[in-house]
Amino acid sequence: MKLFACQNCGNPLYFENTRCERCQHNTGYIPELEVMTAVKPDGDKWVALVDPGKRYRFCANWELHACNWLVRTDSGATHCRACQHNRTIPDISDPSRHALWKRIEEAKRRLVYSLIKLKLPMPSQASGEQTPLVFDFLADAPQQQIMTGHDDGIITISLREADDVAREETRNFLHEPYRTLLGHFRHEVGHFYWDRLVRDGGELESFRAVFGDETADYGAALQHYYDNGPAPNWQLNFVSAYATMHPWEDFAETWAHYLHIVDTLEMAYAFHLSVNPRIEEAPSATVDHNPYRAANVTALMGAWLPITFAVNSLNRSMGQPDLYPFIISEPAIAKLQYVHDLIHGSLAKPEKLDEPRTTPQRSGWLGVKRLIGAA
Repeated sequence: MKLFACQNCGNPLYFENTRCERCQHNTGYIPELEVMTAVKPDGDKWVALVDPGKRYRFCANWELHACNWLVRTDSGATHCRACQHNRTIPDISDPSRHALWKRIEEAKRRLVYSLIKLKLPMPSQASGEQTPLVFDFLADAPQQQIMTGHDDGIITISLREADDVAREETRNFLHEPYRTLLGHFRHEVGHFYWDRLVRDGGELESFRAVFGDETADYGAALQHYYDNGPAPNWQLNFVSAYATMHPWEDFAETWAHYLHIVDTLEMAYAFHLSVNPRIEEAPSATVDHNPYRAANVTALMGAWLPITFAVNSLNRSMGQPDLYPFIISEPAIAKLQYVHDLIHGSLAKPEKLDEPRTTPQRSGWLGVKRLIGAA
């Protein structure tokens, strides 16, 4: 994430700001320009101070206090690049559900920010593609508990995950070190990109060489994980305990961690963060390169490990849990390198396998898998 400033008064702005707290200008994000801008009204349109020659409107969800992204008026779109992927939202006539939905939308926009930065394909429902990327944000019903998961381009996020108390209770019950809305989004979109970039991109052979055989029975693997927990010494090869469950989940967890790393390091880069511990053996680093442009994961790790050591130590000084409660092993770094190469189109290209397009069925386990997942 970048740092932003008000074009009218120079006051720092957060990505979630809808108004500058100093000069009171409304603010909105223009994804095409990757900038948060102060705006001023022009009839039923808005002038962006960063781009005064064009006219904008706010996303339709702005009127519902759930989005701060801008849309060009000549685009014909009513929803922004993030909200056009919404297929279902909860009944927001209930104020408590409305508040939870707003939290989900905030996390979703941070996800979409990263996907745009990485130039990943994001087909919307209007694209006409067979499998667009869509989101269902659903609340529990009296006889139905909604579970977070992915199935053939549809990412479902349970409204319950936006409730801090309920989510923390689940995290503790499942002995997870980390559970956030943004983590859910990053993990589940990893399944979407496995389908698109690995399965449909002719990368099954390269994937299996790194993550293993994904044709292993998913249901049986899930039940084994549920009954027995992660394999012993899982930290030696995986980014998380849940990654041990099945190669699909290993990939999705690794994908999520890659997004954690590049987005957090971009913020460290924006602050020109440098750590130089006063003990000889502790690692030091200066984040002086944009991580979204990193040549390889080695460059990312050179900054990530010292920075997380520092911020984890700061968190502990405040009585808070580690910001990044994971240990990254060399095999896990190799998997992160695979994700990096896959995203940037730099994988070595093996001969394509003669594989059918369809993926072994996993939708029957959609709900359960995220109940016990670690993202």
